[in-house]
Amino acid sequence: MARPSRTPLPVLDPERHAPSPTRPVRARARRMASSMEIRPHHHAWGQLVFSAQGAVRVETQDGTRGHAFIVPPGRAVWIPPGVQHAVTAIQQADLRTLYVQAGALPWPACRVMEATPLMQAVVQALAEGDTPEPPAGPEQARVHALTTLLLDEAQRAGPVPLGLPLPQEPRLRRLCQGLLDEPARHTDLAHWAAEVGASERTLNRLFKAELGSGFREWRAQLLLAHGLTLAARGTPMGVIAAELGYASASAFSAMVTRTVGMPPKRFFAQA
Repeated sequence: MARPSRTPLPVLDPERHAPSPTRPVRARARRMASSMEIRPHHHAWGQLVFSAQGAVRVETQDGTRGHAFIVPPGRAVWIPPGVQHAVTAIQQADLRTLYVQAGALPWPACRVMEATPLMQAVVQALAEGDTPEPPAGPEQARVHALTTLLLDEAQRAGPVPLGLPLPQEPRLRRLCQGLLDEPARHTDLAHWAAEVGASERTLNRLFKAELGSGFREWRAQLLLAHGLTLAARGTPMGVIAAELGYASASAFSAMVTRTVGMPPKRFFAQA
């Protein structure tokens, strides 16, 4: 199973932007073309990631637990200190990254939250003013005020139930990675079984054992996340359905309603 071609981006020297007690938050802005990726890495501080424009996928690995988060504009992923993570641009993305001193935000596990317009504006202001030398005088007071506001806004942001668990078993991992890369590929488990070299029965057992759900349930959650990303761009429902492999908007709507108990328009407005 060939993986779509990607362009790796170097992990820039993180120590240049390391937070400290006097600068507990550092901000960076970075543009990523579609399919560019930042390879897996980790560091001693926490990280908040979102895209001001375009969607990204953040994959994390914390011990034996892995997750994939598909993040449209308006959402952010919190990554605690020490957790390995990688970022892939699903579309051309205007990435925003916050390095946050350990202990400055309270969450011990990854989470998705709202990236409110105020939060995005504060992050942009911090990124534009972030320099290697610590700020001094009036600029120091301004950075301190922005940092205080940002940390408060982050803790007020509502959590969003986005995120897919990732398996460890190699064959099941190849299947899930293939779906992450190409969500509309193979709607049934039989085709995936042939590709990864395992029987449908074995894959069904692995899905239940490692992910706590079946193939169709896991795939439905993935399609919902991609649908949310497309909806955030104002994509018509018929186009979303076609891009995700559905023959009609009504068929896609039926899947969404069956999965989350409400029609797509309502779900995408609330998610």
